[in-house]
Amino acid sequence: MDAPKSLVPWLVAVAFFMESLDTTILNTAVPTIAAALGIAPLSMKSVLSSYTLSVAVFIPVSGWMADRFGTRRVFSSAIGIFTLGSVLCGISTDIRLLIAFRILQGAGGAMMVPVGRLTMVRTFARSELVRAMAFVAIPSLVGPMLGPLAGGLIVRYFHWRVIFLLNVPFGLAGLYLVLRHLPDYRAARVDKLDVVGLALFGCGVALLSYVLEVFGEHRLRTTEIAGLLTISVALLLAYARHATTTLHPLLRLTLLRIRTMRTAIAGAFVTRIGVGGLPFLLPLLYQVGLGYSPVESGLLILPQSLAAMSLRLMMPKLLRRFGYRRVLLSNTLAIGLLIGLFALVGPRTPIWMIVAQTFCFGFFSSFQYTSMNTLIYADVPDSDSSMASTMASTTQQMSMSFGVAAASLTAALFIPDRFHATSRQIVHGIHLACFALGALTVLSTLLFRTLKPDDGDNVSQHKVALPAT
Repeated sequence: MDAPKSLVPWLVAVAFFMESLDTTILNTAVPTIAAALGIAPLSMKSVLSSYTLSVAVFIPVSGWMADRFGTRRVFSSAIGIFTLGSVLCGISTDIRLLIAFRILQGAGGAMMVPVGRLTMVRTFARSELVRAMAFVAIPSLVGPMLGPLAGGLIVRYFHWRVIFLLNVPFGLAGLYLVLRHLPDYRAARVDKLDVVGLALFGCGVALLSYVLEVFGEHRLRTTEIAGLLTISVALLLAYARHATTTLHPLLRLTLLRIRTMRTAIAGAFVTRIGVGGLPFLLPLLYQVGLGYSPVESGLLILPQSLAAMSLRLMMPKLLRRFGYRRVLLSNTLAIGLLIGLFALVGPRTPIWMIVAQTFCFGFFSSFQYTSMNTLIYADVPDSDSSMASTMASTTQQMSMSFGVAAASLTAALFIPDRFHATSRQIVHGIHLACFALGALTVLSTLLFRTLKPDDGDNVSQHKVALPAT
């Protein structure tokens, strides 16, 4: 392996670490940043959801850009945009500016991971790819594990702005090395970009997310919210029609005719709304409601990622043993019950019980991701695997964004005055929100009932490491 080729996994791993760390490091710091900006903690949902929503919108164009402009140029631009967005977030003094710069940061993050994977696929032969990808996957697991604790330590001993400025040295070093050593691949022939589809899909999803935000904030009248909701649904329906008539759509919705893929994506979308809302609620519960410090809050969340890493090797064996249908039905039910059980966490709950529950939640949620993410490809032809991956990644980021919005919205409905609520009222509102998210997750089991006992056997019976994210 020559020197430049040996550097590729390291370069991609750095980018993966930056992106995965950023998705979790902010959660623990939400109460501190809210206090610094003079807003209610629940209003911080837009700062979290705007990033994942931006990633969802820009992921579908990342592959086209790499084919059109080359992997080196696009990957370096992605790191540059992500780093610039981090700097601007770090110097923001207003929540609206912070949201705008998180969107910019998300645009860079959307291109880093897909283009990094594409570079790996084109650099290494199939015999080398599994080992190389396994190395690159490590930062994707370590980042979420370190994020909550790192965020707590930073706001405890430094300033919350350091959370964003931490990306700068990694970004500058990565940018330099990518421009010098990353191979530059581009396609000989590139299809025309679906600009109309991008506009319809992006505007529809963004407007729908905005409706969820303002509904929870009560800043618009019911008729105005209904009008915006109608427009967002109309844009998404227009995209659905457009995708069936254009030759090269942004997202090929016809792939949803494949039953296993349709079930996996729909089930994953609903399940992730419940699971994705919990990382927003738990730091608020621990810090604002129960009075724990940011560091203690980060330590209480840490077992979730430890469980995902330590038990990861068991997951493929369990899938081979029980099959996708039985696993997804029972596992989704377990996750819903565990989310609901967080509603019982109060001032007198022993620490060991919180840690044990968080560890169990980390195992079941990671097992769920592994199952759903691999079932998507069970019946998809090899020629469509890239598009299937794009659709899965896009819906994953959308559901995470909507999960934060749904968690904040349900908590806001149960908290009479978020600006002057007592700690007891905040705990009560978050508890009821956990019940609601848990119930939604339990209901998502209905989507997995359409699976057949042998669905996914062609994937699970192969003894390979399955992705957990």
